[in-house]
Formats: sequence, C-alpha cells, structure tokens
Amino acid sequence: MEEIDPWWCPTWPITWQRTYAVARLWWLEADGQVDWTRLPEDTVFEGEQLGRWVKAQRGGWPGLEADQQDLLAAIGIAEDPELVAAKAATEAKPKVSRVERFQQGLAAFAAFVEREGHTRVPRSHREDGTALGAWVNNQKARQDKLTDEQRGQLAALGVEWA
Repeated sequence: MEEIDPWWCPTWPITWQRTYAVARLWWLEADGQVDWTRLPEDTVFEGEQLGRWVKAQRGGWPGLEADQQDLLAAIGIAEDPELVAAKAATEAKPKVSRVERFQQGLAAFAAFVEREGHTRVPRSHREDGTALGAWVNNQKARQDKLTDEQRGQLAALGVEWA
C-alpha cells in the first residue's frame, strides 16, 4: 500500500488528510499557480472549507508534524508568522474559570438591578461586556448546578426561582 500511497495511513486525523487532498486537487487544477496567501477564507471546494483550512494550517504550522509541513510545502502552502503569532497570543490568554465568569455576570446583574430597579433583563441585553440577558436565563435554567452560595447571591438581588 505504501508504494501506491505513502500517506494511506497517516498518524494525523483522516479529516486533515481528506482536506489536504482537496487542497492538492485545487493546486493541480490551477497548474500549481496558487497564491494561498490570497485565498479568501470563505472559499469552499469539493465541499470542504478550503480557505478556512489553509489559514488554519498556515497559522498552526508549529503544531503540525514534519511530514504534514512537507506535504503542505510541496503544494506551496507555507507558515505565516503573523498568523502563528496571533494564534499564540490567543492561546496565551488566561482562561476564565466558571467561578470568575459567574462573578462577572453577578456584578453586571447587580449593576442592572440597581439601575433599573427590577430583575427582568431582556434576553438580548448586554451589560459591561456580558450578554446579561442570556446569562440570567442560563443561571435560572441551570440552577441545580449553582452552589448554595451562588443561588443565595442571586436571590439577594431578587431572582425568583419559580
């Protein structure tokens, strides 16, 4: 099998291999004259989100296996230092814990209640960068996952648990 196709059983996900095959087909149909840097992100070819995938490969280059990098380089896809740096910066952002998200939502909710004098937050309302209406609805819908302290904090602001 390996004589016919050395990549018939890759160590990376088969979805990667399938999309690579589509990218290679695009490249072959263009007689190797593809400027991957200018490929629009919304490009779809053979049912694959080719533009999005190419951008992800160029930005995720350091995380690819050497053989994957070689396959991409063979069809002219190369690392994009700006995309790599942007991905690294995004991944470097500290993760916000569930407790921290709750406290942020609670603070925004308290500000709303103090200003408006009621707890009926419209579903689409945003407050201090928080999708507050959705947050309040989620707290009510998932009240069984809240701690007693969290339920008490919401009750103190006037939330009725029906």
